[in-house]
Amino acid sequence: MYGQVTNELIDQCFDDGAEHVVALMRHSARTYEPGLHDLENQLTEEGRQYASEFGKRLSRPLHVRGYSSPVKRCVDTSELILSAHEAAGGDRSRSRPIEALGPFYALDEVRMWKGMQIAGGLVAYVRQWINGELPAGAVMSADLAARFILDVMADKFLSRKSQGLPQLDLCVSHDITLYMMRDQLLGQAPESAEVKYLDALVLFERDGQRFMASHHGDPVALS
Repeated sequence: MYGQVTNELIDQCFDDGAEHVVALMRHSARTYEPGLHDLENQLTEEGRQYASEFGKRLSRPLHVRGYSSPVKRCVDTSELILSAHEAAGGDRSRSRPIEALGPFYALDEVRMWKGMQIAGGLVAYVRQWINGELPAGAVMSADLAARFILDVMADKFLSRKSQGLPQLDLCVSHDITLYMMRDQLLGQAPESAEVKYLDALVLFERDGQRFMASHHGDPVALS
């Protein structure tokens, strides 16, 4: 089921001694309506179910906060996860959208979407982005975008709640963001594995060192 590997990845971080985990996650299953602007596509009924099941599987005592891209399918994914976690007896606080989890790196959204079509798809476009082959006026450089997003994730460590529970901060974003971040910070090429619904990268601290990981390899220490 979508999201199960992310549940397992989060559990592993806490089992290894982390007290606070920040997960950058793709939204749940969505529609692909022809003729509709891509960012207006919503969650499917199955997608809503997958998100709720993910929240229920956060079985250990956790305080969970939710953040998301302003795009509605991301907002809904975050709220469904937190609501399901709460209904199962878990602890939660706010769920709110922030611009840094949306496609802020699209400096010219129309050129970006057209470029993706010309490239032949998302993964090919991300490859061009990473290689620096895209027009500077269309999209922010991948390394700069990655630094911005990492700063937003790392900032969550500075505002930890004090309930005495391990804390999980969910940051719900888009597959293009995860492809780019996985390459820039973990060295995992976009062609190496598909970013599926509810897949995530996790940021955590252990023994005074900060690490990032996906479910495709060992954690990488960050400078």
